Amino acid sequence: MSIDPSSIPSFGAPQQPPQSTGDEGPPPVVIPDQDLVIQLLGQMELKHAVDEEGDLLAPWDGFRVYYMFRGEQKELFAVRAFYDRAHPIESKQELLEALDEWNRETLWPKVYTHTHDDGVVRVIGEAQMIVGMGVNINYFVAMTANWTQAAVSFDAWLADRLGLAKDVDTEDGDTEDGDAPEGDSSED
Repeated sequence: MSIDPSSIPSFGAPQQPPQSTGDEGPPPVVIPDQDLVIQLLGQMELKHAVDEEGDLLAPWDGFRVYYMFRGEQKELFAVRAFYDRAHPIESKQELLEALDEWNRETLWPKVYTHTHDDGVVRVIGEAQMIVGMGVNINYFVAMTANWTQAAVSFDAWLADRLGLAKDVDTEDGDTEDGDAPEGDSSED
């Protein structure tokens, strides 16, 4: 099954819808598989790889998005994002409040925490659909692209919501206004 490039959602400028001749009929129903997702990621110009467990992933700076088929017949398709940023256990309550806000106000990905044995808290996001009986190709393409974009948007939203973007700017010793921190004068 080939994916019509015009069916891939654009996250930039609006595109003109394709002109219908009225003869096409409904879009085909397909049972998606990893090859179809690989084709879609290629058309979206996203770098991707297959990990040692056979799962398809697209890496970003600070997180990875996995495209997985699960179940005995691979009937469940999941897009799952694993965010690399480590949160200390002491900030878990603030993190949970932010995740609750995201989950209330958006459709996907649904996000949650995972606390490791060492007390480090990480965030995971996911969206799922059942595909075992087949799914409209346009719906599958749109949902996969939208879920991917939402996973990327969530990372930026969380950094902004928790003030983490400022932390990156100030880690090199500069304050937010670009001056050296007080007490760090090299002009003695």
